[in-house]
Amino acid sequence: MSGKNRFVLNMTDGDPYKLLLKFAVPLFIGNIFQQLYNMVDSIIVGNYVGTDALGAIGTTGSLYFFFFSLVGGLSMGIGIIIAQYYGAGEHKQVKNTIGNAVWVIMSCAFLMAAIGFFFARPLLVFLNTDPRILNDAVNYLRVTSIGIICIGMYNGVANILRALGDSKTPLKFLIFSSILNGCLDLLFVLVFHMGVIGAGAATVFSQFISAITCMIYAYRTNTYFRLKWNNFKIQPELIRKAARLGVPVALQNALIAVSLIALQRIVNSYGKTFTSAFTVVSRIEQLVQQPFMSLGAAMSTYTGQNIGAGKLKRVLRGFKANSLISSTFAICVMILFWIFAPYIVLIFGDDPQVRSIAVDGLRITSSFYIFLGMIYTTRNVLNGAGDAMFSLLSGFVECIGRVVVAYPLTLIPFMGKYGVFYATGITWFLNGMFSFVRYKRGKWKKMNVVNKVIDSKPMAENTGE
Repeated sequence: MSGKNRFVLNMTDGDPYKLLLKFAVPLFIGNIFQQLYNMVDSIIVGNYVGTDALGAIGTTGSLYFFFFSLVGGLSMGIGIIIAQYYGAGEHKQVKNTIGNAVWVIMSCAFLMAAIGFFFARPLLVFLNTDPRILNDAVNYLRVTSIGIICIGMYNGVANILRALGDSKTPLKFLIFSSILNGCLDLLFVLVFHMGVIGAGAATVFSQFISAITCMIYAYRTNTYFRLKWNNFKIQPELIRKAARLGVPVALQNALIAVSLIALQRIVNSYGKTFTSAFTVVSRIEQLVQQPFMSLGAAMSTYTGQNIGAGKLKRVLRGFKANSLISSTFAICVMILFWIFAPYIVLIFGDDPQVRSIAVDGLRITSSFYIFLGMIYTTRNVLNGAGDAMFSLLSGFVECIGRVVVAYPLTLIPFMGKYGVFYATGITWFLNGMFSFVRYKRGKWKKMNVVNKVIDSKPMAENTGE
């Protein structure tokens, strides 16, 4: 079956460096365009609406991430199952898993969208959002919460395609929808003067187009998506498996979101200028994280397929290759930001106070990027192998790092409000070390979700190339 799918990539044979980069590069380009959604919103709003509106958008980021965390976690869990089924050659079960994924992902997406829409104001009030930007923040969060349904559809399809080794198809539609988002931002904000509501509406509509077109194209070009009615029959074992793998990831994301919410509450207490500067740093860091995320997603698919095929040594080789690539990137970006940060932050506006704070914040956090790369590499090896409990433990570590460390650091005289940036870096360090220790302990080597748990077959003894 897979021979008919020219975009599907079998990662159980070949050089790990080439396979990881072949998978990660299209995904990286796609992630860059994905981030352009929020980047374009912030750039256009910051330059043409004002600093207050930019702060309003920034203060909603952690809440939006929290609402989407369950959908994203379940999508990832489903992707792990599909990758291992594909590696094991179980093509029928790949289709059944895709069919069940529709029910799981869309149910969660509608639920979280409703929560985000109806509870936007009380949650933003709880975050100490500056009253001058509260209404704009509420409106932006309500509009983008509706978009969780659209982005849930897209992420579901994209995670399935990536589990099959196809990182090119999602890229095509991300590029198109990102360009559409930019055009609509200009239209709604500059022409129709809709402010932050226009920026949010442009994002949601673009996400909807991306989801629909990607689903249609996947159906036409990938035989795994040509499902029959029996593939949509609910299989409790598959749903339980998706929940066992996906819920811990979702809870991890939720804990990270809680930590970001707590951090945002501290940031908001310093006023709209610091909130806007923190937004600038956050937007740039979201862009920087894309290569790490892309390599991590490649590592997850690579691990899942090879664990499913019983090729453990290939996973170890892939880990070393991924670590070298991500560490090299982290060092290069750190040097770049220390030199050119004053010029980079200018794209978000020319407010001198916002610019000064953002430059310092960017230099502080970039010094910890190597640990951020370590998190993505080790986390995705463990996730790809099916080490579900690690995700939850990792979320606790990240939550503790931000919630416990951030406020005390702001009390240190030479840090003050910049303690929130140091807290981010220290959190990456703690989580990176924890992830690496978990990887070295090797429990993940004995896991095989497909053969061991679903099919009740012993894991293959083949650990060769």
